[in-house]
Amino acid sequence: MWVFFVFDRRLIENFDWGLMLITCLIGMVGLCVLYSAVNAGEPGGPMHLLFQKQMIWIAGSFAIVLLSLSIPYKLFDRGSFVAYIICVGLLVAVLLFGKYVAGSRRWLALGPLTMQPSELMKLSLIFVLASAYSGIISESGLAFKYLIKPALLLFFPFILIILQPDLGTALLLLFIATSMTLFVKVKRSVFFSCLIVAISAVPLAWMFVLKEYQKGRVLTFLDPDRDPLGSGYHIIQSKIAIGSGMLSGKGFLKGTQNALAFLPEHHTDFILSVLAEEWGLIGCCVLLFLYFMLLLWGLNIAYCCRDMFGSILAFGITIMIFWQIFINVGMVMGLMPVVGVPLPLISYGGSSVVTNMIGIGVLLNISMRRFVVV
Repeated sequence: MWVFFVFDRRLIENFDWGLMLITCLIGMVGLCVLYSAVNAGEPGGPMHLLFQKQMIWIAGSFAIVLLSLSIPYKLFDRGSFVAYIICVGLLVAVLLFGKYVAGSRRWLALGPLTMQPSELMKLSLIFVLASAYSGIISESGLAFKYLIKPALLLFFPFILIILQPDLGTALLLLFIATSMTLFVKVKRSVFFSCLIVAISAVPLAWMFVLKEYQKGRVLTFLDPDRDPLGSGYHIIQSKIAIGSGMLSGKGFLKGTQNALAFLPEHHTDFILSVLAEEWGLIGCCVLLFLYFMLLLWGLNIAYCCRDMFGSILAFGITIMIFWQIFINVGMVMGLMPVVGVPLPLISYGGSSVVTNMIGIGVLLNISMRRFVVV
């Protein structure tokens, strides 16, 4: 059993330094922006506790990445359902024993550590869907009967996360599962039938699923000025911060919206607004370019993989990162409702950092073993 922890010489030769470099650059940008977010207005002061914690999470995540590289990714196929069951169990534990913060239960306290199981559920769902789809994929497209199992695998975590309530992560699971399903291809009749059902379900979700504050966020998205000091405050202040940065920004640690505490959730959901205010359009374009390269790299790994499980898995992880970027950027610009989705490797949060770094580690794992003939 120790054979899994012995590196083949070819693995070292095929290590994906490009993907690792892009990841490190994004992580460095994230630490710089987080430092500014928690220390703006206090230059030269002591290192903030949140910044220290984020450094520890990132360092620990790199250790997890290195550990994951020693395990052939095909073994994840065998253990995917077990990991899925464990994550569902953790979501149930959140509802029963979770830490109650700001009107929701999303965190489990494990001694001195606090974890958000819904973050790990994103990866677990990708693994189990990749395992399910790799065995039934068809060139003509999947029929309805083959989508029952994937739909059930999505249903249970989706409902448990909605009950927390955490609409943002629940929708993220839905987007990831839908993207992976389209990637493996479904019959045209199945696609249009599901599209009609989804559109028909929107009014039902509005009436029976969404909480009042969630409805308020949607209405505020449509008209931020309807409640400028309440639900519209986040979006309005975020737009002010982004606009005030203009082309090159105000400079490191010089963002007034951040330093004067006008910008809510400045170190988590709205950290991109801090970057935009201090580094302007140029800084945002640099970060988005790094993200673009990361996504392009992930898609290339999926394309070059020689087995279906690895290809679907790589695509699932890449699309997870894409949807997080897409939703967060749209949210801080006022183009999407505020749903609380962090910006990958930039926003503060241990669970988010660990989840995304494990995903990067799996991409590296698949890329390193691309020479294996299946």
